[in-house]
Amino acid sequence: MEKDHIRERLASAASMPKDVVLGASVITILGRNEVCIENYRGIIEYTDTLIRVQTKSGQVKLNGKRLQIEYYTNDEMKVTGSVVSLEFGEGRETS
Repeated sequence: MEKDHIRERLASAASMPKDVVLGASVITILGRNEVCIENYRGIIEYTDTLIRVQTKSGQVKLNGKRLQIEYYTNDEMKVTGSVVSLEFGEGRETS
């Protein structure tokens, strides 16, 4: 979107973090056993082998074993377990 492109340029010019200006998600991976996701919109699917999360720009999909959401707030969540892969997808959940 043109509006997002303008905001991104303004963030760069003002030396402001993009997550603050654009509401972009911040994903922090600590080894193979912990993932923190900031600025998410909602949890789409949650099992012990798959967690799908909606963000402003699309979906984040975590695959693994013994996955669990250790905590979540309106802004942040922490997933623990044995993470095998992390994937990004376009679009929103339609069902």
